[in-house]
Amino acid sequence: MPSIHFLDVTNRDGVQTARTGLSKFGKVMVNFYLGRLGVAQSEIGFPFLFHEVPYVRACLALAEAGAFGELRLSGWCRAVPADVEAAVAVQAGGVGLRHYNLSISTSDQMIAHKFRGKLDRAAIIEEMTAAVAVARAGGAQTIGVNAEDGSRTDEGYLTEFALAARDAGATRVRYCDTIGGDSPGRIRERFAKLASAVGIPVETHCHNDLGMAVANSVSGALGDLDAGQDAWVNTCVNGIGERAGNADLLSCILAFQHGFGVADAVSIGDPVDLSWARRFALWASYAFGQPLPPAWPGVGRNAFAHESGIHADGALKDRGNYELYDDATLGPFPADWYNRAGRVVLTGEYGGKAGFRHVLDGLGVEVGPGEEDLVFSLVQLCASATSKPLTDDELRLIAGYPDEVALLFPGQFGGA
Repeated sequence: MPSIHFLDVTNRDGVQTARTGLSKFGKVMVNFYLGRLGVAQSEIGFPFLFHEVPYVRACLALAEAGAFGELRLSGWCRAVPADVEAAVAVQAGGVGLRHYNLSISTSDQMIAHKFRGKLDRAAIIEEMTAAVAVARAGGAQTIGVNAEDGSRTDEGYLTEFALAARDAGATRVRYCDTIGGDSPGRIRERFAKLASAVGIPVETHCHNDLGMAVANSVSGALGDLDAGQDAWVNTCVNGIGERAGNADLLSCILAFQHGFGVADAVSIGDPVDLSWARRFALWASYAFGQPLPPAWPGVGRNAFAHESGIHADGALKDRGNYELYDDATLGPFPADWYNRAGRVVLTGEYGGKAGFRHVLDGLGVEVGPGEEDLVFSLVQLCASATSKPLTDDELRLIAGYPDEVALLFPGQFGGA
């Protein structure tokens, strides 16, 4: 039976959100939480950019050490041979990414008004297939090819493009609703036709300009299943992303688990564990500096709050009267050390050894033999990078994997 998989793009599309930002250590933490949630794949960033290389190396080392569970890490490049060659050259230097998404625009709008005569339809396919060939020659195990502005690309050319990608060695085609204008009925039909024609999964990538990114992602995935193909759904934590955002990770998972007419018709192929959902969502809100709306599904402070008489009476009698799913499945709200009220001793960028030991002892975090100085230095460096007090999960990751986290800071620790 075909199944649903999640490919989260927080560390690529999400961090491109205007008026926000995330440190490289923060991007590591996104991968940590995705691994805990049981997501299949994380698009971790841009492997050819010089400032991403230490982060990519650190993430691959952390993955190898088991810090991210079974999470698969992938890089994003333009579907241009030169860009992929640059990424592959970095891999030859020891980075070792084996999963890619390669992106190029396909709509007549983009051809006319973005490429402006530099590329036509034939040249786009030529560039894309050449880029796939470079990735395959560089050792890529899976390759997704992105049709940017796929929702405005006519079906005939989109099918031609997808078939060429498949024949060149792509394992998935990403259909990008780049400007967020698709609708659930239309996208399901287009996905079913395209997936049937090419015989490989068509990946959803939906933006929220009309408030329908989650609905479109669910519908597109159902179109894949209609064609007998697995579905790959792009998401971002808390729905962040360019302009109005991307499809929210938790909302998509909940829709597949509990949506009427959906839950009984799909199989989620990822080992999803929503007991980490609140910790991830609240951490992301803190790290990105973007407060969660009170009514945000599952993790907003009002998501399970009842006040009106009829609702309160019904919820007190049986939560099922007014709640679709149990809030206990989403795990506890974080109660981090740094956020304690009253007298508290913290550790961070300017902290000393006494405060450092006090906090780690209070959290029950053990440091490996001979690693205290390294962990202490990493706490200072990571706090400096985030410009925020470190959370309990951040401190635990640093203490648990200091050698791998040290790769974020080349030149700071001898050979690291």
